[in-house]
Amino acid sequence: MPENALRKRLAPALAALAALLALTFAFAPSAPRAALPAAVDGQAVPSLAPMLERVVPAVVNINSKARVRVRNPVMDDPLLRQFFGMQNVPRERIAQSLGSGVIIDAGKGYVLTNNHVVEGADDISVTLHDGRTLSAKLVGTDPDTDVAVIQIPAQNLSALAVANSGQLRVGDFVVAVGNPFGVGQSATSGIVSGLNRTGLGGRGFQNFIQTDATINPGNSGGALVNLRGELVGINSQIFSTSGGSIGIGFAIPSNLAADVMRQLIATGSVKRGTLGVQAQDLTQQIANMLGTKLTQGAVVTQVRDGSPADTGGIKPGDIVVALNGRPINNENDLHNAEGLLPVNSNVELKLVREGRALTLSVPLAAEQLTITQGGNLDPRIAGAELSEVGERVRREGLNGVSVTRVAAGSRAAQNGLKQGDLIVAVGQVQIAGLTDLTSLTEKHPRQLQLAVVRNKALEFLSMQ
Repeated sequence: MPENALRKRLAPALAALAALLALTFAFAPSAPRAALPAAVDGQAVPSLAPMLERVVPAVVNINSKARVRVRNPVMDDPLLRQFFGMQNVPRERIAQSLGSGVIIDAGKGYVLTNNHVVEGADDISVTLHDGRTLSAKLVGTDPDTDVAVIQIPAQNLSALAVANSGQLRVGDFVVAVGNPFGVGQSATSGIVSGLNRTGLGGRGFQNFIQTDATINPGNSGGALVNLRGELVGINSQIFSTSGGSIGIGFAIPSNLAADVMRQLIATGSVKRGTLGVQAQDLTQQIANMLGTKLTQGAVVTQVRDGSPADTGGIKPGDIVVALNGRPINNENDLHNAEGLLPVNSNVELKLVREGRALTLSVPLAAEQLTITQGGNLDPRIAGAELSEVGERVRREGLNGVSVTRVAAGSRAAQNGLKQGDLIVAVGQVQIAGLTDLTSLTEKHPRQLQLAVVRNKALEFLSMQ
């Protein structure tokens, strides 16, 4: 091949090689050129650092300790206990829980976190970003939404602004801030992967934000923020087969958490609305009995007299298929939806009755639960506020009496009762509610032993 023709053929390749070498030398390591440029094509390099500098001081680390009574397994046999005269031989161990929290009110020191971070805790300590460690007071908890509020006596705090989580869209960028595995404050970024997630198990009422921002143990109770540094969620749980993050995390929407927080601060408890119906899933067998081709919905099986459902015209046999425009696929969807809506709000229900579609507007009334003071029943449980269990607990197949509050230093507290306990038996006798508990305590037994469900485990307390 002639030399001129060869040069002409190789010219493009040589030009590309020359450009590559020029680019390589232009970016060759050197002291003044190693740092990332402040701008690219005249635009500032994006960074989350300025936003995080405002957010991180409002996120705290929480260390809670609970004194857990442990009984000798040998003494679980009632005959052995009676033979040895040791009806209840408690021992104690300290259970610790690490988590995170978000300062919402800097002036009053209110901190939002998860119920499971502080559930049953006897001591709660909070470590601030500046290194201060403070003792916290439990303001109130709501196991049904996994939200809790604690209070710290500190000055010069930073708080997060709360955004309207109802404006979130799938694809929005979010950042999770917390204390994973206790290694220290960390931030991870991702997007909103999904909204209105329910049916995850382990919680009463669910309306989760799903995100792929990495959430690990210890992040619970921490902040999920938007790129403006506003709180859009409280990190709550993950889906994982290994215990570590696989990119499926869930946060409680800020609107829900803020509503629960307001009620806990005002009254120490949360009131929820109810339609006053019992329902069950629409199965193929029930659909055949009702003569419908529907495959999903919640079938009303009972309507309580005088309830909103009763006055609103709902009848047994009605199939609820939508509530406020959202599909109702089963009984859990129905009760989850009514439990998350504000008391006294109007609910639009779409029903199918005898093959006809109906739309009814029904107000949500506050669930009426009988409440009494433990001291009215027995001096040994003085200082405890007791309540009938709500519909959610009954739907889970549990009966008994809920301990809604325990005064610090009271006799009930000294005997080991804690807020959130569910009293299910007195001695060996199971109870269905306050009536049973009242009748058994009126007998003033010399040894008053209560069986309580706490953290999904059964414990026995000897009331002195």
